[in-house]
Amino acid sequence: MMRLPTHVHRWVPALALLLGLGATLDWSVRAGMPALAETASALEPTLDRMAELPRMRSMLVSVDGRLVAEQYYNGASARRAANIKSASKSVISALVGIALDRGDIAGLETPVGEYFPEYLDDPDKAAITVEDLLTMRAGLETTSNRNYGRWVQSGNWVRHALTRPLVARPGTRMIYSTGSTHLLSAIITRASGVDTHTFARRHLGEPLGISVPRWTTDPQGIYFGGNEMSLTPRAMVEIGELYLNCGRVGVEQVISEEYVHQSVEAHAFRARTPDRAYGYGWWVREFAGYDAFYAWGYGGQFIYVVPQLRLVTVMTSSPNPGSGLRDHRRSLYRLMEREIVPTVARGL
Repeated sequence: MMRLPTHVHRWVPALALLLGLGATLDWSVRAGMPALAETASALEPTLDRMAELPRMRSMLVSVDGRLVAEQYYNGASARRAANIKSASKSVISALVGIALDRGDIAGLETPVGEYFPEYLDDPDKAAITVEDLLTMRAGLETTSNRNYGRWVQSGNWVRHALTRPLVARPGTRMIYSTGSTHLLSAIITRASGVDTHTFARRHLGEPLGISVPRWTTDPQGIYFGGNEMSLTPRAMVEIGELYLNCGRVGVEQVISEEYVHQSVEAHAFRARTPDRAYGYGWWVREFAGYDAFYAWGYGGQFIYVVPQLRLVTVMTSSPNPGSGLRDHRRSLYRLMEREIVPTVARGL
């Protein structure tokens, strides 16, 4: 069994309480309107500091299901969808959870060989599981970073991803690769009988009351799994709230509690980033002493969820390459760590 860092061991039972798994502690904070008004006022200096970031596009803060801050920058607006880049990996994970609940995908241990036998002649590759793809532990050479261009310029993205050499035993080492999430999109399409966009619109967009616009497809028409999805910042808040509320929207269970719980546990780790771990398409780390999970996209696209504070924070930024990108991302982490989380905590 994989050994979890101390702070993750401490968080897992706490999150279990939030999910109602034998709860003895109530994390369901119910902040009154005066407290929320004070929190909103206290966040104004943070909003002003964000206005000084040229790459910034939006910042929204929701506490206990109510927006206490919503600000747009540099031409962005509430109606304009943002390219959420790799934060869409968390959305693909949600769709996998729904497909599992519906029985379209038999289980997390289902091997990819069941879906792509035409591309696989290696039994080790054929045995890669759905869970291996969700946790970035497929063992295949990455299609991200220096290999990204060659992958997306190929004539068949699924075949290209599956024909990468195995560089680790499946289920062991984390190798971040957008190709793994794209394989999940292809699995959703083959397993459900509808394309990933239709599946997302019917089973995620409609229950949440959000629009899911069409996005990029590969040469075979498979919707890009793990990049180029666009959502409005308010729609991103709704996805964060869905996970905060254990997969429920009102009385409707959109994603099972069990899958939500598994998604935000630490399953995979990278030695060079010991401060964070990876779940099922979600990153896991602490902010200001509070355990959190978050969707993260290139350029500074974030959905942060801090369960103990009933907090969802959304940030969007320019998705374009350019100078100052790393400094911008660090600025967003610092603002979350040093200002947003402590301010919300004080307000409660």
